[in-house]
Amino acid sequence: MAVQQDSGRLPVLFLGHGNPMNAIEENAFTRRLGALGRELPRPRAVLCVSAHWMTQGTWVTHMDHPRTIHDFYGFPQALFDVRYPAPGSPAIADRVRAEVRTPAIGADGSEWGLDHGTWSVLKHMYPDADVPVVQLSLDMSRPSGFHFELGSKLRALREQGVLIVGSGNIVHNLRRIDFNEGAKPFDWAVEFDEWVKKRILERDFASLRDQATATPAGKLSVPTPDHWYPLLYVLGASDPSEELRFEHEGIDHGSISMRCLSLGRTGA
Repeated sequence: MAVQQDSGRLPVLFLGHGNPMNAIEENAFTRRLGALGRELPRPRAVLCVSAHWMTQGTWVTHMDHPRTIHDFYGFPQALFDVRYPAPGSPAIADRVRAEVRTPAIGADGSEWGLDHGTWSVLKHMYPDADVPVVQLSLDMSRPSGFHFELGSKLRALREQGVLIVGSGNIVHNLRRIDFNEGAKPFDWAVEFDEWVKKRILERDFASLRDQATATPAGKLSVPTPDHWYPLLYVLGASDPSEELRFEHEGIDHGSISMRCLSLGRTGA
């Protein structure tokens, strides 16, 4: 059972979702997700910013029954068989659109649904699929500052029972991935992951917004911004005075950071 929280404000989460197989595997990462689902206050709804919904303009899912999207290939049939039948919430989608007047957020009633950046983590947090879920897309024509600022405009939703989740990866370089068991993390991946950790601890969000790819380690860790932007939404939606917790750490397959964090948790 989810715990109660003294404050009416829900925390914000960034989850490094990693390999889609995490959706059907039990490991330290998925067990931590399950624990988070039990530890956090039960939300009215989840708003997830996933690395895997890239669009022109910004959109929010606006359907009662979002479909489970299997946006990958080359994996076992068992993964394609997964369905995550969480309800949507047009009412929450309308709240998102009302909070963010600029830019205007489009309402998607049929095109998208829940991609694996969303359902692969929520499947462990809320296995009964009984919490309504809406997704917010990434406008890939916009720079980092836009995404951070949009996150800040979503902050008020936390007072309305909405759990804001960013799902991506701090280090995400598929071209350098090593699928050998026990693959050692690349030095540049460790360097960048630690740099990000330090910047977050110092609440130096400006550097994370503006300087992520200023070093060779940053360029290798963030070759494309899709898995990076969800972190900026979470940081933007947070308050610098809120408690920070690193919920999970590690680097999988040499080049995928599994770092997860929360801001604004209270209690145990």
